[in-house]
Amino acid sequence: MKMEHVDGKNEGKVVLFALSTCGWCSKTKELLKELGIAFDFVYVDLLPTEEMDDAIGLIEKWNPAGSFPTLIVDDRKAVIGFREEEIRGAFSK
Repeated sequence: MKMEHVDGKNEGKVVLFALSTCGWCSKTKELLKELGIAFDFVYVDLLPTEEMDDAIGLIEKWNPAGSFPTLIVDDRKAVIGFREEEIRGAFSK
């Protein structure tokens, strides 16, 4: 599936699964930009059906509820929903 990339500092592989109509997804995306983190994102609702099914399968490995936004940080941590402090904490060293 094709993801869009946002440049920033490398904090490992950071992937945001979002919906194009989701306000919390937009807030998560903007927070990552504010933090200057490089990340990839995909609007799952805009994918072709087969790719959408694949994306949902990936999301459910981290988030069995399949809710949005789902942010996966370096294949070690998932942040489900817009949890600002948890997102900030995932990148503070």
